[in-house]
Amino acid sequence: MPEKIRISLDAMGGDNGLDTVLPGADLVLQRCPNIQFSLFGNAQEIESRIGAYPKLAATAKIVDCAVSITMDEKPSQALRKGRGKSSMWNAIAAVKEGEADVAVSAGNTGALMAMSKFCLRTMAGIERPAIAAIWPTMRGESIVLDVGATVGADAQQLIDFAILGGAMARSMQGISRPSIGLLNIGVEEVKGVEEVRTAGRMLREMSPANLEYAGFVEGDDIGKGTVDVVVTEGFAGNIALKTAEGTAKQLGTYLRSAMKRTLMAKIGYLFARGAFERLRAKMDPRKVNGGVFLGLNGIVIKSHGGTDAEGFASAVELAYDMAKNKLIEKISEDLGDYHRGRFSEDNV
Repeated sequence: MPEKIRISLDAMGGDNGLDTVLPGADLVLQRCPNIQFSLFGNAQEIESRIGAYPKLAATAKIVDCAVSITMDEKPSQALRKGRGKSSMWNAIAAVKEGEADVAVSAGNTGALMAMSKFCLRTMAGIERPAIAAIWPTMRGESIVLDVGATVGADAQQLIDFAILGGAMARSMQGISRPSIGLLNIGVEEVKGVEEVRTAGRMLREMSPANLEYAGFVEGDDIGKGTVDVVVTEGFAGNIALKTAEGTAKQLGTYLRSAMKRTLMAKIGYLFARGAFERLRAKMDPRKVNGGVFLGLNGIVIKSHGGTDAEGFASAVELAYDMAKNKLIEKISEDLGDYHRGRFSEDNV
């Protein structure tokens, strides 16, 4: 019998709350029956609706929470209002207390990060956490971080992000020595801000045993999949993420418009519908879903707030894989090696 993976869910988070969380969790339970869910939220409301999902109802633990965090609340306001009482806080606290292996929420990103940092704290040697996104590319998938947690990261924080992203690539993608690129405005060593140039120099001098530093990469390299891990600070990373999401929606609109223009186009769409559906699933940010908070003493997954049940299921499955692959333990090992000075080829 496989080991149970315990996942805590902020059942009230996101634009659609239970309308997304319950069917999404039920989908994952059908695919991964060794999950034990804890649902944090308004117990009366959850119990009145969970009966539509008999398997989930039979196995999930429901924890009543008096407060829900809205999508427009400021992080400081959410902390004051929700600490110890909200569905978001208690889903995170379950990870801290060892009652869950990972937490998932589709709620307010700023509030979720603030609560996660306050509750779980950062790992030893990590000053600021990062949000990592799994990015579809022409070669498969890459990891991009930070996409919104730390604006204006300094050189040391960029090094930390490289270590965190590398550990995630080794754990989740089975890459023994993932390639790392620093996002910059050009690949030449003289280009970019001082912090990025300094981080590049530090990575070259470190010669890490389980990371391959590939130098600077540009924005178009993200979609190409030039490297396994793209490292940047949160301002540029978030703009890149939102630009990619907007471009995907724009292309989808163009395609739908083109397919409706003539009778022949409509007929052609019928033959190519399967290919278009696969393209949409790959590019839709609600489907390729789940930002990972890295650098904390526990795993927290941020699902897209406007996602549907299938998209939320994707975030939960990501959480499941991370817990199963012992991501926190691998990150701790890499950070320990780095901070003990055993991270280079010469010292391994």
